[in-house]
Amino acid sequence: MLHKYLKIVLGCFLASIGLYMLKSTELVTGGTAGLSLGFSYLLSLPFGVVFFLVNIPFYIFSFVRMGWRFTVTTIAAVSILTLFTFLHPLYPAIALPSIIASVAGGLIIGFGLIILFANQASLGGANILALFLQKRFNTNPGTVNFIFDFCVVLLSLYSVGLVKGIYSIVSIAVTSFVISYFKEKFAKPTPKPQPNPAPAAQAAK
Repeated sequence: MLHKYLKIVLGCFLASIGLYMLKSTELVTGGTAGLSLGFSYLLSLPFGVVFFLVNIPFYIFSFVRMGWRFTVTTIAAVSILTLFTFLHPLYPAIALPSIIASVAGGLIIGFGLIILFANQASLGGANILALFLQKRFNTNPGTVNFIFDFCVVLLSLYSVGLVKGIYSIVSIAVTSFVISYFKEKFAKPTPKPQPNPAPAAQAAK
């Protein structure tokens, strides 16, 4: 269990680094994280507070459809990511071109999400929906994530503008590609080792 939660912390840390890179150029990402980032720009509220509140309805859905264990680890992951984002003012300032920030940020967020998915956790919102649809209908979680994220970015155009919105779409496309590429890592359970039949056969002889 300790090993699992250490991996969840690592996944949240990577996601927070990706978000920090996007925030440094005022870009948004998808899911409830992107929605919260857009609201935080628009309302001048801390991202962590908005992110936690936006996820509450999805916690209820997760509890009903995905079970309490997944819900607890998801709430833990969202809380850990929220704490990491409160530390963003302490991170060193970075100045990156928007295209580099969008690709690098999307890539790092994608790897963070893969680590979380592989350990039965998520960052709420579209992650919960994508994993539920994959479990129920065998859909591609990367595709579901991209559709939801694309809608979120469109809603965020008012707060970030058209050009930054396009860069944000590049970011979610990179994240969705990473999820789609590695989806087999968390889609199939690890096979249990089979007992060696040799000793039993020898004993029979």
